[in-house]
Amino acid sequence: MVTSKPKFSKKTCLLTNDVETHSIWYNRLRDETGEKVLTEGMPILLDLYAKYNVKSTFYFTGYIANLYPDVVKMIIKDGHEVASHGYSHEVNQAFDVLSALEQFEHLKKSKDLLEQISGQEVISFRAPALRVNEHTANALIEAGFKIDSSVASQRFDMFLSFGGLKKLNWLNAPRMPYRVDANDIFKKGKSGLVEVPLSALGFPYVGTTMRLFPLITAIQRHILHAENAFNNKPIVFGIHPNEFLEEGNGNRTIHRRSKNYIKYLLMDVLRGKMKIKNLGRKAIPLYEREIEFYHKLGYEFITVKDYCKNVGLIS
Repeated sequence: MVTSKPKFSKKTCLLTNDVETHSIWYNRLRDETGEKVLTEGMPILLDLYAKYNVKSTFYFTGYIANLYPDVVKMIIKDGHEVASHGYSHEVNQAFDVLSALEQFEHLKKSKDLLEQISGQEVISFRAPALRVNEHTANALIEAGFKIDSSVASQRFDMFLSFGGLKKLNWLNAPRMPYRVDANDIFKKGKSGLVEVPLSALGFPYVGTTMRLFPLITAIQRHILHAENAFNNKPIVFGIHPNEFLEEGNGNRTIHRRSKNYIKYLLMDVLRGKMKIKNLGRKAIPLYEREIEFYHKLGYEFITVKDYCKNVGLIS
C-alpha cells in the first residue's frame, strides 16, 4: 500500500466499460447477446479507442469471459486493462445480497479466470449494477484487488435500480479518489483498497444518460471539465458495448426480474422502456462526441490502474 499523499494530475479521462451478457432490448441476460458483444459491440468500442489513442479499462463478468474468452483477449494488444465485473450479473447474486464468503468466492473465481485468459494481473473491480455492501471492501482486499470503481458519488437515480437503499450512500461519498474504510466502502479510511468513483452530477455520467438525455450530458461534461481545472478530479465515464447493439425492432416483452410489483414497474418496465432510446448504432456518434470533447482539450486517456499508479494511490 502507498501511504504518501496522492498527487492528482490535471486533464485525465478514464473511459471505462462493463462487459456482460445483459441485453438492454430484452432486459435479461442472454448468451446470444454475449456473442453480439464479442462480434459487434467490442469492435465498435475498440475502433473508437484506437482512433483517439485511448487506453481504457474493461470490467468483464467471469460468465462472459468463460463463454467467450476472445472477448477478453481482443483488448490486450491495444494496451487496455483487464478488470473484473464479478462472476455473475444475475440480480439474485449481486454483491449487496451476498455474504462476505460468497463475495470472496465470486471475486476469486472471476480474478483467477480473467488472469488465466489474459496473462495479466487483475487488480481492478466494479460491482455489477454498482451493488455493494459492508462486506465488499474486505472481500476485495482478501481476494487481492487493489482498486474498486463501484461508487457513483452524488448520483441520484438509485430508485430506478436494484439495491437502491444502499446506494443512498452515494450522496455522501467522497468525489475524489480515496483509500476506503475496510468496513465501509463509501468512506475514506486507511485500507489498501482505492476507490475511483464514477463521475456523477445528480445523473450518472454514463452511456445511459448520454443516450437518453444528450443535453444533460453536454452540461455534465462542461461542469466536470471545470471541476477538473479546479481540483484535478479525473473524469470517469462508464459505458457498455451492448449499448451499440441492434438486437430487435417492433414489439418486445420486458423480462420481469423481481416479484415485487413496485420494483417491477420502476426497474423493469419504466427503466426498460427508457433505456432503448438511441440504442444501437445511434449511440456511436454520441459517444464519439464525448471522446472528442476531451481529446480537443488535451486530456490523457489512460486505464484506471495506470491512473492510480501515476498519482501514487498504488505502487
